[in-house]
Amino acid sequence: MHNNWPRALPLVVALSSFSALVQAQTLSFNLPPASLATTLNRIASQSGHIIALEPALVRGKQAPAVVGQMSAEQAMQAALAGSGLQLRVSASGHFSVAPASVGEDVMELGATSVTDNYLDATSEGSGSYAARAVTLGKGTHTLKEIPQSVTVITRKQLDDQGITDLKDALNHTTGLVGAQGIGPGMVITSRGFQIDDWQYDGVPIPRNNYSLGNWATQDLVFFDRVEVLRGASGLLQGTGSPGGAINLVRKRGQAKPTVTITGKAGSWDHYGLQLDAGGPLTSDGKVRGRMVLDEDQSDSFIDYQWGKTHSLYGALDIDLNDATTIGGGISYSREQSRPMLRGIPRYADGKPANVSRSTYTGARWSRAETDVTTYYLDLEHRFNDDWTYKAAAIRMDETNTSTHQRVQTTGQGLKPDGTGITYADWITDFHNTKIGLDMNLVGHFDTGSVAHEVTVGGNYSKLTSDDAYWRNFAADPDDSIFDIDHGRPEPSRDSLLASNMGRANKASYDIRQKGLYGAWRVKPVEDLTLVLGTRVSWFDYSWDSIDFNGPNDPGNRYPTSRMTETGQVTPYAGFVYDLTREWAWYASYTDVFIPQTERAVGNTPLKPVIGSNYETGLKAELLDGRINTSIALFRYDQENRAVTDTASGFACDDWYCSTAAGKVRSQGVEAEISGEVLSGLQLFAGYTYNTTKFLDDPDEEGRVFSQWTPKHMLRAWADYQLPVDDQRWSTGLGFTTQSHTLGYERTYSVPGYTVWSARVAYQLTPEVNLAVNANNLFDKKYWVAGFNQLNGSNNYGEPRNFMLTVKYTPQF
Repeated sequence: MHNNWPRALPLVVALSSFSALVQAQTLSFNLPPASLATTLNRIASQSGHIIALEPALVRGKQAPAVVGQMSAEQAMQAALAGSGLQLRVSASGHFSVAPASVGEDVMELGATSVTDNYLDATSEGSGSYAARAVTLGKGTHTLKEIPQSVTVITRKQLDDQGITDLKDALNHTTGLVGAQGIGPGMVITSRGFQIDDWQYDGVPIPRNNYSLGNWATQDLVFFDRVEVLRGASGLLQGTGSPGGAINLVRKRGQAKPTVTITGKAGSWDHYGLQLDAGGPLTSDGKVRGRMVLDEDQSDSFIDYQWGKTHSLYGALDIDLNDATTIGGGISYSREQSRPMLRGIPRYADGKPANVSRSTYTGARWSRAETDVTTYYLDLEHRFNDDWTYKAAAIRMDETNTSTHQRVQTTGQGLKPDGTGITYADWITDFHNTKIGLDMNLVGHFDTGSVAHEVTVGGNYSKLTSDDAYWRNFAADPDDSIFDIDHGRPEPSRDSLLASNMGRANKASYDIRQKGLYGAWRVKPVEDLTLVLGTRVSWFDYSWDSIDFNGPNDPGNRYPTSRMTETGQVTPYAGFVYDLTREWAWYASYTDVFIPQTERAVGNTPLKPVIGSNYETGLKAELLDGRINTSIALFRYDQENRAVTDTASGFACDDWYCSTAAGKVRSQGVEAEISGEVLSGLQLFAGYTYNTTKFLDDPDEEGRVFSQWTPKHMLRAWADYQLPVDDQRWSTGLGFTTQSHTLGYERTYSVPGYTVWSARVAYQLTPEVNLAVNANNLFDKKYWVAGFNQLNGSNNYGEPRNFMLTVKYTPQF
């Protein structure tokens, strides 16, 4: 035996080298949450390894989703994260599992050594701008596996840029515009079309139904990340916008205890304090909790304007057994403010009024309050390693009240000397309840060498509202935009109705949608994935309205507006072809339908708007998944849009009817990159070229369709961890730039702009981080894109401002 050893030595060395090569090989994994034993065996089988498992060690333990490009070692590390176990690697390259407290003779890899290969969809703790997976569709997939444009705004990016509300987040990402609506809320557009249904943990509910304006706001203190799909989303949410879908994924208790206390102070007496705590509540980790308390208050660069927000969130996730997890949560947000609604008017020729950025058009008694209480409930049951059932529900109760003064013009814009404004006094009282439910079953199976994934499910949403307003206009030809009266008498409901131009209105919506959907992903060959899907939708709409023109007026009830669509089919088809290990080519097609409430001759509702969405492009996961990048070409054609039927005369409630004859087109190019492009350098950059045009319209043919969609948009932000002083310093720099947009009347332009922002941070101790963010670094004076009407809704962007943040994270 001794004489044979020298001959065997080269073979041993060769085998060891081969084993090391196999261990380091990067593979593509897409494993759903399953039992730990099953996931480890799947990784070993896919990578050609052998793993020895002691049944008693892994019994009852679950592994998270393992998704992305990585080595077999890294995949097993991710599967073992939080299990109390660690990986052992023998000299010959065989794997085994042992308790975390192993002896020194064990080759320890450590579950926390692969944070750069963070694999599930959660962005907290990843320290990255590159998301490894998304849950925007059903199941968990990498961005490269979805044949449409997808962006994830991670918690790391939100924190670095100091972003705390959804409108701000979307205005810093690729291709989206978050515009202030007629009310204090926002309107989200993508590729020229509004996104009115927002998803919460994958459950869509209507959030931008017009009630005398747009009142929906959303802060992000409760959420881990924002997932954005651009392009038609009908498969996900039925009548969803052709522009895309927004999914807000809430924070949950993690496997380890975490506590963060954040204080901030900034320009215009802006102060905030937040407690965010969570982790296991039982010794076995089967019950996990999360709590967020947030207080924020600020004055404004606008005179007299201020806002104060109180937010509270609590959540529990409970493993009922090894196969079933139930989660629930409640969030409450109350915002009190003195707002400026309807902004500043323009001159009749479209030129902006040359007034200070501090100009306030409201009254000292103007006030508004928004209360939103949201209930979340979800359940996940794993029948086995291949089949998973999920159900999620959401209920949102929202109240918007206000007493406020607006300023608008008596004609089409201001007179040359700035006169011609009218004061409008309003009292609003809006209440609505939104309910959403989604249930789906996702399964994986093989037929021979062909892998399949099947998704079947259904969802339901309902909006009911009880809205009322009281208003009066007080015109004076001598009133000027340069001399706003902030001390006019505060109105009451009775005084508004008793005035000459007083009016009140009560209205209610009842909008319901339900649908069944299915999708099939199949890999007929190793490098090709086909995606086929369809949805069948049912839609019911009802709106009632009563006008009151005096304190003793019994009211004039309008005929109930009703509309029903039954069995609308939305097909979807796409493919993803892996050109290399990193790069893939994709293409997709889907239909869109949008119900219309306009009426044709004979008082019959118009048939729905229909559209066809085409997209193709390239996607890549570079540097072992640390970078996501994509480029896309897209076109959306829409027809059956309502246009005025002047030939019919006043045949519809003493006004013109409509006809379904309008056509529009949106098309363009998008490119995006996110992740760690160099060691310590996190980057997000997204460029969009988008044109929208009326193809067929009696008045607008050939003109721009979406007034507030810039032709060019570029958003970029980079954060760099300096390699000095133990990497305690980091600095960030970014900008958003866009070309001009059009005013509401399409007769004038709103100039484009470039705004820079920056950040400097210092890790004072392992527990304490200090950061200063500067926004609008060069104090650019500009008008934000939005409704931008002649008689109002023009708002300045924020001047240069600063925010100091102190974050304390105790180490456990």
